[in-house]
Amino acid sequence: MRIAITGTHGSGKTTLIEDFVDQNLTYEATQEPYWDLAEQGIALSDEPTIGSFTEQLSHSLKTILTSGVEQNIIFDRCPLDFMAYLEVLSEQDGDEWEPSGQLLRQIEQAFSTLDLIIFLPLISPDEITAAIEYPKLRKQTDIRLKQILRDDTLGLLDVLSETVELTGSKNDRVKALSKLVSEA
Repeated sequence: MRIAITGTHGSGKTTLIEDFVDQNLTYEATQEPYWDLAEQGIALSDEPTIGSFTEQLSHSLKTILTSGVEQNIIFDRCPLDFMAYLEVLSEQDGDEWEPSGQLLRQIEQAFSTLDLIIFLPLISPDEITAAIEYPKLRKQTDIRLKQILRDDTLGLLDVLSETVELTGSKNDRVKALSKLVSEA
């Protein structure tokens, strides 16, 4: 299966992926676009910016689309993450972010290659005990992702593959993801 994990920063995406891949050795994990770009020497802003998230969205699309035939791959983040961040940041700037027609076609094409999208909403109490950077942005992006996925505010649900929201402890999430994969 081709799986993407989506959620705001500090929601447990990377932890879920690492734990899942440790238990499912036939799966390959991709790195989060921010860190992949950093390893390639592409400097992104330390602060959350529209430019930085636009670059990460582009990289996420490229990663998903160029891995087209690979099965048993799990992506750390997907275009949904970056679309939510871009909408929240542009709203804070008094603007409205909307993907161009060409970008929207690429996003739809990327989604069509995925078999499963896992959404990790923020939970209470928060399992993350460390201080999280940009807590307001984190919460706003979580709310925006919920609107996108629960209310179809972008009109994408008809092109999205199966989308499942996972909550619970990190062990519960790994078990639930493993069960979804085994039943596919």
